[in-house]
Amino acid sequence: MFVHEVKGIRVRYADTDQMGYVYYGNYARYYEIGRVEALRSLDFHYKAMEDSGVMMPVYECHYKYLKPARYDDELSILVRIEELPGVRIRFAYEIRNQERVLLNTGETTLVFQRMDTGKLCPAPDKLLEKLRPYFEPKG
Repeated sequence: MFVHEVKGIRVRYADTDQMGYVYYGNYARYYEIGRVEALRSLDFHYKAMEDSGVMMPVYECHYKYLKPARYDDELSILVRIEELPGVRIRFAYEIRNQERVLLNTGETTLVFQRMDTGKLCPAPDKLLEKLRPYFEPKG
């Protein structure tokens, strides 16, 4: 299993609603920050993948709101990839505040898609090479 934590995401005033809570739609953006930075930590970049003709649109997104994030909170996003991708990749998320209180959990499933044809395709070899060591048996 691959795990990466992104720290220091500051909640901006524009991210909040009239109640002072992070607006629910902004969690999709936080998830995107988490997954992009998790892949970047593997030296795998969305831009390079897209330049090679493959994109990763979101297929499913699920959220569970446990407690509100508020203006000026400093969030951390724990990202897990629990299985090697095929034509789909699933990310699991935990968002915590600066006191390490669990605020939100969720998952997104993305698919690998050829930009020229719109057809699904396998995960890029480079991504599989980067992830494979995290899924090999230990011992």
